[in-house]
Amino acid sequence: MNAVLHATCVAFDGRGVLILGPSGSGKSALGLHLMALGARLVADDRTQVEVAEGLFATAPPGLPPLIEARGVGLLRADPLPRARLVLAVDLGARETERLPPRREWMHKGHALPLVHGPMTGHFPAAIRLYILSGRQD
Repeated sequence: MNAVLHATCVAFDGRGVLILGPSGSGKSALGLHLMALGARLVADDRTQVEVAEGLFATAPPGLPPLIEARGVGLLRADPLPRARLVLAVDLGARETERLPPRREWMHKGHALPLVHGPMTGHFPAAIRLYILSGRQD
């Protein structure tokens, strides 16, 4: 059972982050920044999420391996065909707490850790480290 979401997905070592938010919230921009830190593109703007002993992301059929860079254009990328999702970022919600509580994003009975987006200078680096090393409570 697959669902196509209005989201961008990039991955480090096959571990994906699903970037959610309304149009213009910076999904592609965050994806680009994470790619500059070593992530690979899975899908931009539309991401297919499948349930198979966890959540996995792929590009919907026919979606070209491109990512939008506002003010620059559509950029080609070497896509990763599939990534296990380990984190969701919601750029439609702003984090107000310095050390926020654990949150979850639910999809078809499966939970992913969720962070809200303060698009601060350290945010992309923090997301990369979260994906690769996890979070301490």
